Order: sequence, then C-alpha cells, then structure tokens
Amino acid sequence: MPVSKNNIVTEDANSSKIKVFNFGTFHMAGTSDAHKTEFDENDVKSKSETYEIAKMIAKFKPTVICVEREPSENENMNKDYQLFLNNDKHLPNYPGEIGLIAYQVGKLTNVKKIYCIDEQETAQYNYNITNELENPIDSITSKMYLKHTFANLAETDKLSTLEKLRSFNTQEFYDLSINLNADILSYTATKNHFEGADEAAKFYRRNLRIYSNLNQIPLSKNDRVFIIMGTAHAAFLNEFLKRSPKYETVNVLDYLK
Repeated sequence: MPVSKNNIVTEDANSSKIKVFNFGTFHMAGTSDAHKTEFDENDVKSKSETYEIAKMIAKFKPTVICVEREPSENENMNKDYQLFLNNDKHLPNYPGEIGLIAYQVGKLTNVKKIYCIDEQETAQYNYNITNELENPIDSITSKMYLKHTFANLAETDKLSTLEKLRSFNTQEFYDLSINLNADILSYTATKNHFEGADEAAKFYRRNLRIYSNLNQIPLSKNDRVFIIMGTAHAAFLNEFLKRSPKYETVNVLDYLK
C-alpha cells in the first residue's frame, strides 16, 4: 500500500479508479446558449461526420453512458434507446448529440442503458446580467471580455465538426468556458452587492448537482463511463473529476484522431 512523504496512507491512483471519457460538445439540435454553433443535424454530411466521431469514441469501450437530460427522463430515454438498438429504421426521439453520438456509441459498444444526469432547477440563471445591470462599479471588464470572446468563438464555425470538438476538449477551452459562463460575471456588481457573482453561483450549483447525479449511478471499478454534455458542463466536470478519489479521466484527444 503506497505511503506519502508525510506517512499518510494513500491509494494507488490507477489501481481502482473508474475510467471516465468526459466529452464536451456544442449542442447539435439548437440551444438557448449565448453562442450557437451552426450545424444541421439532418444534413447527410453532418450525420456522416458524427458517426465517424462516434466510432472514434467507441474505441474507449464504455459500459455506461451519461447525457445532458434530467434523471426524470431516464425511463423514456431508455425506451427510445432500446427501439434504436433493435430497429435500424427507428429515428431517435432525442435529437442532436444524444441521437447522433451517444446512441451510436452505445450501439457500437453494446451499452445497455443510458443515464440522464442534468439538473434544471438552477438552469435559468441570467448570464446577460452584465448588459442589464444599471450603474455597475466596473462597466468595462466583463463587456470587453464577452465581446472579444464571442468574436473569437465565431471563428470556430469555420472548422469541421471534428476540429471543433478537438478544440472544445482542451484545457484552454475548458478554462474559457468556465470564465465565459460563470467567473466573468463576478466583475458585474453595484456597490456592496454581488449581483453577477450570485448569478455565477447558480451555474456552479447546477454543475455540482450534475456531478452529484453522476455520483449516484451504481458503478463498479470495472465500469468505463462516457459522458457527453455541453462543453461548459464538461469543463466543470473536468475540475471535479481530476480531484476525485473515485474517477480517472482519459485524454479525449487521444481518441479524436
């Protein structure tokens, strides 16, 4: 049994941790997010591209798949997923990245069940508060950051689907996603108040609850978990997972080749 320099007993980091493929994506069937990636999920080329990506991910050989829907949808989703597995003509009732990638990965790797781990009670936070708050103490930092960031994000629309997803699953993009969706709001406040920080805290809370939903799934050390969610959620999950005593993340880019 490994022992640290301070004689504190520690567990071998790789001996019993559950492998996790934490995959961040743009929403392929429309979104209310501030930045929307242009994508036609019904286009033949789009379907071909996502199927090739699903085959890359399938090399991870997951035993469990988690998606961005609430746990209350577990039963309906798995009925739909079973129809998809057993009928080649069945079109998924869950569009976008769930039907295009999650279902396909599951079919390729014989995954029996999909888990919904999203949380919506705190989903409606006001990330536009920077443009709505009157007389903020700092009226520049957040607005300039958002303007510059959205301009740069527009450039990613020129990339192929695979190139976009490779870019979205880097530490640099994870950091940008957390800053864009939460931390930058903390610069927006009126004197002695915390309007922006309070909105950012709602998004932190949502992602912690998503992580809690993941932790409530019955798993064994032999399981291999594939998570597919919007990149902002993947970014937060990456922070939680890398400090976890239970999980070990794999490098997504090792598979997206």
